[in-house]
Amino acid sequence: MKSTNYMKNKKNAYVIFTREPVPGSTKTRLMPYYSADQCAELHRCFLRDLAAEMKNRAFDIVVAYTGGSPEFLKRTFGRKAKYIEQRGDGLGQKMENAVYDVLQMGYEKVVLTGSDIPELEADTINTAFAMLSCSDVVIGPTEDGGYYLIGMSVLHHEAFDAKVYGVSSVLEETVSSIRENGLTVELVDKYCDIDTKADIADFRRRIADDPALRRTYSGRFVIDNLKVSVIIPVYNEEAAAGVLKKQLNDCISSRNDTEIIFVDGGSTDNTLSVIGKDFKVLISKKGRGVQMNTGAMNSCGDILFFLHCDSVLPCDFIDEIKHCMARHDFGCFGIRFSSRNVFMATNRLISNHRALIRGLPFGDQGIFMERDLFFEAGMFPEIPLMEDYEFSMRLKRYGIRPGMTGRRILTSSRRYGKSTMTILRTEFRMWNLRRLYRKGNDVDELALMYRDIR
Repeated sequence: MKSTNYMKNKKNAYVIFTREPVPGSTKTRLMPYYSADQCAELHRCFLRDLAAEMKNRAFDIVVAYTGGSPEFLKRTFGRKAKYIEQRGDGLGQKMENAVYDVLQMGYEKVVLTGSDIPELEADTINTAFAMLSCSDVVIGPTEDGGYYLIGMSVLHHEAFDAKVYGVSSVLEETVSSIRENGLTVELVDKYCDIDTKADIADFRRRIADDPALRRTYSGRFVIDNLKVSVIIPVYNEEAAAGVLKKQLNDCISSRNDTEIIFVDGGSTDNTLSVIGKDFKVLISKKGRGVQMNTGAMNSCGDILFFLHCDSVLPCDFIDEIKHCMARHDFGCFGIRFSSRNVFMATNRLISNHRALIRGLPFGDQGIFMERDLFFEAGMFPEIPLMEDYEFSMRLKRYGIRPGMTGRRILTSSRRYGKSTMTILRTEFRMWNLRRLYRKGNDVDELALMYRDIR
């Protein structure tokens, strides 16, 4: 009697069409960007988010699975869900059989979705059920021309006649087939499914704009598994390179999400010998702009972090970067200087204000950004001076403002000198150089006014 009453109250069945997330057999189109284990964990995150969103809703959950014993699926969706094994030869036939099997259980309306839509909301499922009161078929389109949802009250074979699934024409082909057979079809909200590296990049941008997504299992996974390329231009930096090398070895020795690239501009001292074979080393023409661009073009990270060799990093600098990039496409570290001079303290305040409030970070603050943004913005200008200033102004003109980490980066004050008078003169000279650059003075002439202290 209890089961009968339950069925009377639960006439709608939501079918989650998925597989048991086993490494090597799920989300394989994301390999080798993610490892097999990471692909499986991402799929588990999708399923956890789906289970949390659909919990205690006014419909039954049926999990149509493949890929072995559904141990994880049962732990995730619980004993109240029903579990059926997918059957059939192709995707269309498997979905059709799943809808048929669930209708045979006595449900009046069936809505089926895939499991790779981490932003899917229960309201969309409820809307699909409501539409089935006046439409034969309901479909949920994806941004790539496919569909993630299909629903019906009576099995309509015509809805599963697509010749090929996974192509951009499948939605159009399916809707045409349904209408050509005299049936009505309505569309619910469009979503983005996640199958490729490009899909992950798009999802990451949506995470930056949506605090709720940052709290999901999927959102946290994507941010935690970002790959960071640290790009360090060097020229005659044997002393600083040795210090930085030790820092990097201490901070990232146990990480597999970080790539270190030194780009040498033709050092004549022992810089290359000091760096050794611990990290990737590239050779380019001298000039921070061309050196950093060379490193970026030969990198593989999702985030590009441009670091001056004389910087001292917090040991959790990769986590600091990821935390900032969860909210921004572009960012930097707050800066502090090695000098205790009061004017250097003032310089610190001005530098951090300029970066965060005016949106103009400089290279000594450790600029980092989303990889595609860097190349879309045209990379650093390959000029002898002001490459960081020009690049930051360019992003500001595009309306892209930086975030700032909570931890600070310690930068050498060697270019400012030690005495108060020398510090003030250097500050004035650098301010004047920026002023002249904005006025359009020749950058090669300005470079002659900038003293290279190395």
